[in-house]
Amino acid sequence: MLSLAFFVSLQQILEDMALNLNKNLKLYYTIGEVAQMFGLNESTLRYWEQEFPSLRPKVSGPAKIRQYQEKDIEEIRVIHNLVKVRGFKLAAAKKMLNQNRKGVDKKADVLEALIGVRSELQALKKQLDFLQ
Repeated sequence: MLSLAFFVSLQQILEDMALNLNKNLKLYYTIGEVAQMFGLNESTLRYWEQEFPSLRPKVSGPAKIRQYQEKDIEEIRVIHNLVKVRGFKLAAAKKMLNQNRKGVDKKADVLEALIGVRSELQALKKQLDFLQ
């Protein structure tokens, strides 16, 4: 049986996660940084820019350096969820984004939260196993 202390600890962990997610440490991220965040190739991100009109990072200088803002990263997170996590083809992902953007965003948020909770629960389980 789970104790009240366990749920209080879990609630604190979730609140700490929420606080950490809301911190914007940088204004711009490079394509390499963003690719690493999602475990993608830079070429995949460039291709998605062609396929999804809503994904338009700032491009600067003669070298055309991409500068991704938080809004771009959020868009990539939604696309990544549809294509890489849920396995949709690009055409289906585009159709879903066009038809029901709010629903897609909400499902992506819920899935990300659940993945975070699972990771935290696994870490707690390891700590409990260590104590036994």
